[in-house]
Amino acid sequence: MSDNTWQVFDLDDVTAKLKGEAVEYLEFLNVPALNCGIYFLPAGSNDMQAPHDEDEVYVVLKGKARMRLDEAERKVGPGSLLYVGAATEHSFFEIEEDMTLLVFFAAGAAGHKGG
Repeated sequence: MSDNTWQVFDLDDVTAKLKGEAVEYLEFLNVPALNCGIYFLPAGSNDMQAPHDEDEVYVVLKGKARMRLDEAERKVGPGSLLYVGAATEHSFFEIEEDMTLLVFFAAGAAGHKGG
């Protein structure tokens, strides 16, 4: 997106670009070592993602759900920080409230499309 060595983003401005009607991933940073985006999951929706080739970190900004990581499950909500290693099966389910997540993908994520 940019050749700058640093950038500043306003979280409210980034999340305001979400349509909020369906599952949506909005990338706002894509540099060689890192990819960042906002992932939105409406209440009651299905998170259909497949394992990724990159490590990733989720920060739950809003909403409540359960998350499945391989065979483990746990409740997540605002303030939850989730690390998911590359190739790990994972998904959000029983999405009780609209969820907004900040997502960071590690190196190798250039051109990544999805939460």
